[in-house]
Amino acid sequence: MREYRAWTLEEVLSYLEQPADTLILFHRNPDADAVGSAFALRRMLRELGSRAFCVCESEVPERLRFLMDREQKSVLPSAIPEGLDVHRVICVDTASPSQLGELWELYGEWIDLSIDHHASCSVFSDHYISTEAAATGEILFDLCRQLANEGRITVTEELCTALYAAISSDTGGFRYSNVTPETHLRAAELLAGGIDAAEINHRLFESKSMELLRAESAGISNLHLFADGRIAVITFPYALKVALALSDEHLGTLVELARSLDGVKVA
Repeated sequence: MREYRAWTLEEVLSYLEQPADTLILFHRNPDADAVGSAFALRRMLRELGSRAFCVCESEVPERLRFLMDREQKSVLPSAIPEGLDVHRVICVDTASPSQLGELWELYGEWIDLSIDHHASCSVFSDHYISTEAAATGEILFDLCRQLANEGRITVTEELCTALYAAISSDTGGFRYSNVTPETHLRAAELLAGGIDAAEINHRLFESKSMELLRAESAGISNLHLFADGRIAVITFPYALKVALALSDEHLGTLVELARSLDGVKVA
């Protein structure tokens, strides 16, 4: 059985600096940390002389597509360019093989490196895992800053936007207990890059489609409380999803809806 090794940040940097056609995998039903981290890494690799393509079992939700490169219109495996001669596979923000879905069957044995921040991460490849980071975006920020300090890449507004969205998303707009002083310092550096943080956070937390509002309305009707209101559960039958003409991407805010109820500790 293969033994997986924990890498240092310096080893990750050295590895990324080697030009190679690269697939960047991230978990299905992606959130902004997954999308932002993947496309931030893609931008960095391209500046370092590599061709790279971000891949997911699920398409990126419409509300997060502003984090994608304009050149890449889809993240589905079927969209991988025929001319990409893949010699490297990197996985970001994915805590277990099951989160990759069909990508695990397609590329699992070829994953060279996983970059993640989850304390509950199941090790399935060589890895760099920083549980002190509130988001995988924080790790990508550190890589970006080091490469920029060495003059290897240029930090663009698009790159800063992807990283900021990744960090803001996984901290609930800097409201969760995983936020550290370093989280705020990294965000401050990204703000200094000229990004529109108000617009990013509006897109992440406030702007909602009619489908998403229908899902939340139905979710409230299917909310159940246990343990004297400390546990909230939303049930959403498949038949209800079909009846309301919804897809999985429209259900992503339901857990936040349940968690927002006063007194709820677990949603």
